[in-house]
Amino acid sequence: MAEGKPSRGEAASGGPGLTPEQLRIVVTLGFCGLVSAADNWFVSPALPAIANTLAIAPAAATVVLTAYMLPYGLLQPVSGSAADALGRLRMLRIIVLGLGVGTVLCALVTSLPALVLARVVTGCFAAGIIAVAQAFINDTVDPHNRAAAVSILMGVTFTGQGLSAGLGGILTDLVGWRAAFWAFGALALIAFLLLLTLKEPPRRTVPAAAGAAAAASDSKASGNPVASFLRNAVRIFLGHRRGVYILALATGVLFLGTYGLMGTFLAQVCGLSSTHSGLLMMFYGIACMVGGPLSSRVNAQRSLPDVIRIGAALGAEAALALVVSTITGSWVPALIAALCLGFGYIFVQPSLATMAMDADPERVGLSTGLIGFGVFVGGGIGSSLGGVLLSSGGYFVLWGAALVGLVLQFLTARSALRQR
Repeated sequence: MAEGKPSRGEAASGGPGLTPEQLRIVVTLGFCGLVSAADNWFVSPALPAIANTLAIAPAAATVVLTAYMLPYGLLQPVSGSAADALGRLRMLRIIVLGLGVGTVLCALVTSLPALVLARVVTGCFAAGIIAVAQAFINDTVDPHNRAAAVSILMGVTFTGQGLSAGLGGILTDLVGWRAAFWAFGALALIAFLLLLTLKEPPRRTVPAAAGAAAAASDSKASGNPVASFLRNAVRIFLGHRRGVYILALATGVLFLGTYGLMGTFLAQVCGLSSTHSGLLMMFYGIACMVGGPLSSRVNAQRSLPDVIRIGAALGAEAALALVVSTITGSWVPALIAALCLGFGYIFVQPSLATMAMDADPERVGLSTGLIGFGVFVGGGIGSSLGGVLLSSGGYFVLWGAALVGLVLQFLTARSALRQR
């Protein structure tokens, strides 16, 4: 059977489908993910305004993106592992509430160092939302429908990422970037209240062989939870699914790194205001919203590695469109880039997360957390590296490097994901 591809019967039927209660749970979790993604990405079109207020260069302001994404990625395995022990719902309530408090703090700061510190705190709390939500789905949804549920979750999540760019741009132009932070802090409070309507899911039983392997790993670091966590994280990351995690890192560098710098590009090269830049970047979210259900239907006919390759090809088209936009100074190719980037990302990330659920059935929270680790640490690296390329070679070099990287991801995805 092809890697990640359902059997013929499963592909034909798609399983019994999600029940109304399961769909409600998935959408609620998706809204929590939406807030965590939106909390980072509404900042992109606001970067020129933040730079102006704090009297710094626009390229230097990109550190605000990195300050959120690095802890957001680094702590996802920690949050996922903690949720394995403490409970999915309890952990979600803690981190969503912390996300709201951290976002409000960002609205109150008066200097770049203080804003960076507040973004680090916010990213630490937000870190586990998507990973724990995916583990929640693993406990709630049967395997036949899991890929579809994860696609819906990520579609809702990254719809927020794109739509927040438009809303953030509008709020920045109308009432300032501080008001935008207040607005997204309020959204986090709403997400917390919605979580109060859910119940802790029952844990799925683990096959005896998997349970024995996990117990053996734990026994090697008994009495030392930090050593146990690190041992399990390294074992999973370098295990038979290591290609999944390597591609997750590359996805963060290439997709999120590219998207994070589009707001500054649209202002500097295309001459758009924060509102117009945000509205254009909002098409990324529209693509994610449409692409989530579409990717699950494509997966019914194709293997997960093939779906990932389709996403990488769409990402390469986005980078090529940005090269054209740089040459012409027109925003029209950038609009095409936003659409292709959204479709490409929503094809790649949920597919990687679904494959990661099989890395260790007893530690699904840690396994999916490592996907977030790869993607968002990669996004932080991508933003920082993009700032260096931008300062040294301009946007043509920046988007050209993204194009080369996405073509390489397309060419190597199938071999990287081959079962070992």
